[in-house]
Amino acid sequence: MKVAIIEDEQLAARRLENMVLSYDPSIEVVAKLESVEESVEWFKSHAHPDLIFLDIHLEDDLSFAIFDKVKVNSPIIFTTAFDEYAIRAFKLKSIDYLLKPIVQEELNNAIRKYNDLLAPSKTAVDLSSLYSLISSRNVSYKERFSITVGQKIKTFTVSEIAYFYSMEGISFMVLKNKSEYPVDDSLEILMQQLDPKEFFRINRKYLVKIESIQNVHIYPKSRLKLELNPLPKEEVFVSIDKVTAFKNWLDNK
Repeated sequence: MKVAIIEDEQLAARRLENMVLSYDPSIEVVAKLESVEESVEWFKSHAHPDLIFLDIHLEDDLSFAIFDKVKVNSPIIFTTAFDEYAIRAFKLKSIDYLLKPIVQEELNNAIRKYNDLLAPSKTAVDLSSLYSLISSRNVSYKERFSITVGQKIKTFTVSEIAYFYSMEGISFMVLKNKSEYPVDDSLEILMQQLDPKEFFRINRKYLVKIESIQNVHIYPKSRLKLELNPLPKEEVFVSIDKVTAFKNWLDNK
C-alpha cells in the first residue's frame, strides 16, 4: 500500500510516518507534503496513493483547497484538532479521522477501517461539501490567555501579544511590553486557536503576529530574516519551505 501524508508540522509528519510503519512495515510512504501548493503540484505529476493522511489546517489554506485545484480520488483519513462540530460532519460523510495527538491504537483501527470499507473502488467522498461546511462555519478564535504566575492568575488579551516561541519543548508567550510567560499549549495547537490572518508559523520555533514584524530582510537564496518587536534573543528566519506561504500571508492572499 502506498500512502501520502499531508501535514505542515515536520515533527508530526515524521511521527505519523513512524506510526504507520509500526502498524505495517510494508506500507510505503511515497510523499510527505506540507502545504496546499506543494500538494497540488505533487498530485499533478505523480501517481496518486492508495491512502492519504490529511491534516485539515495547513499554513497556506484549509487542505480541502487541494481538491478544488486537482482531482484526487484516493481515500482519506483526516488528522485533525478541529472541534466536535466538525467531527460530526466527518462521521456523516463516512470519513475516518484521528484526533491529535494521535495514538497508535486509533491509527491501527483507522487503517483497518480503510482496508475493510474504504478501498479505492468505493465511491469517493464529497470533499467539496466538507470544504464548504468547514470554511463557512462561524469560526471563533481565542481572545485571551490566562497564565498562572506564582499564586496568582493573570489574564492577557491577544491584542497584547507580540509572538510565541518554543524552547526545549516549552512554549512561551511574548507580550508587546517585553514580558514573557510559559503557556501550556504547543505552537501547533496555538495555530488552531489563533486567527491565521494575524498569526503565522514561520518556522518550528516561532509563531509571529503580523504587528510584531518591523522589517523583513532579504538574504541570498531567498532567505528571509525577520526583525521583530520586542527583539528576540536570537536571529529569526522564515523556513525556506514556508517563504512562499509567508509572502502570501503578508499580502493577505
